[in-house]
Amino acid sequence: MDNFFYYLNLLFIETYKILFLLIPLLVSVAMIVWLDRRVWAFVQKRRGPNVVGPFGLFQSLADALKYIFKEIIIPASSNKVIFVLAPIVTMTLALVAWAVIPFGESFVLSNINVGILYLFAVSSLGVYGIIMGGWASNSKYPFLGAIRSAAQMVSYEVSIGIIIINVLVCVGSLNLSDIVLAQEKIWFIIPLFPMFVIFFISALAETNRPPFDLPEAEAELVAGYQTEYSGMMYAMFWLGEYANILLMCAMGSILFLGGWLSPIDIYPFNLLPEPVWLIFKILFLFIIFALVKAIVPRYRYDQLMRLGWKIFLPFSLFWLILTSSYLFYFNLLPTS
Repeated sequence: MDNFFYYLNLLFIETYKILFLLIPLLVSVAMIVWLDRRVWAFVQKRRGPNVVGPFGLFQSLADALKYIFKEIIIPASSNKVIFVLAPIVTMTLALVAWAVIPFGESFVLSNINVGILYLFAVSSLGVYGIIMGGWASNSKYPFLGAIRSAAQMVSYEVSIGIIIINVLVCVGSLNLSDIVLAQEKIWFIIPLFPMFVIFFISALAETNRPPFDLPEAEAELVAGYQTEYSGMMYAMFWLGEYANILLMCAMGSILFLGGWLSPIDIYPFNLLPEPVWLIFKILFLFIIFALVKAIVPRYRYDQLMRLGWKIFLPFSLFWLILTSSYLFYFNLLPTS
């Protein structure tokens, strides 16, 4: 009986920790949609959301309520089980990846030793939700959009993986907290700046953000793999996409910008809590994401693939060899 109450108490504690992470994350997704639209409006000299609530802050809530009450239409010729599962898989994988993101030395849900592998594996599985949605719709336009999206995501995951290896060679650990602590003297964005640039561009392609939103190019593919979706199921795809965007911003902050470490170690900046600095860095990267969408024109699909396979992949491999050689020559390789 004592063991039963012990495990029950442990279950309650873990559930509380999960909700403590998920609820702010879901609220943050709603807020960054508002921020995204405000940044576009600023660049294009428009007002953006400014009517529903102060500064339009409740616009995302209004949009969410609209999706909740809209009718969900399932095509008669679709594979209904997979059609329904696709947005659930996309959203779930986007949220569970946050389990290993450290917001501080002690602010992490699961501080596992192979955190970077877990993160890379879960984020890579997101392609299955898109493939399932496009195939289950039983329509050529969503299927074509899903195939193009899968090819795009797989292509740029290769570059992201090699970029991550560049960081791991400098750290000697797969633990995300260790990666952050290894940047106490110098952030990796300085010695690995070309890798940061390639990571940022690859993250745009990985999350189907402009200028690489070709699977959702309305003029060609009628919104791609989401064409047959409506109501809350459509919103779940968008929720997963924006959660993945925030995840990529968090990965960029941890790998290159020192994670929760303060950039200014003087009073009063060094008094700010550790999670605040990571949140600031995530917002900074997201604002650049939004600016790119408002400024850069869309690529053609052949340009997208050529960039990933013929430019980013060889260059990231070259930089990995260069980094490893430098660390080995000067006896700077990390020791266990």
